[in-house]
Amino acid sequence: MRDIHYRFGNDLSVTDVIDVYNASGLGERRPVDDPGIFADMLQHGNLTVTAWDGEVLVGISRTLTDFSYVGYLSDLAVRRSHQKLGIGTQLIQKTREKMGPRSMLVLLSAPQAVEYYPRVGFTQHQSAWVLRAGDPFPK
Repeated sequence: MRDIHYRFGNDLSVTDVIDVYNASGLGERRPVDDPGIFADMLQHGNLTVTAWDGEVLVGISRTLTDFSYVGYLSDLAVRRSHQKLGIGTQLIQKTREKMGPRSMLVLLSAPQAVEYYPRVGFTQHQSAWVLRAGDPFPK
């Protein structure tokens, strides 16, 4: 078993984080080709938990939260080489520990992860809605 260490904070190398997203498969659905957007994503996420195998970043959870009522787990990424070791579950657990005792955690699942989240305690919500940046909106 590997000795994985967890840290809190978003003072991270954008290059290292993009590498984790690519190595996890999540990079297929994130703007990994734009380091500026990624830097903003890191800077403005207010609850970031990372997993480290020695000095190698192997996992990240990035959450936007008010620490009282709700948190949006916008990203959960673990390198494929480190998946199925419980790292994703620990990232979620450590995220919850920092949130308020009554705060819920919500997310939009990547297609290949829809089977994962029920196994770690999430329930499916039938009324999630998405308005993408390029979608029309009546003025």
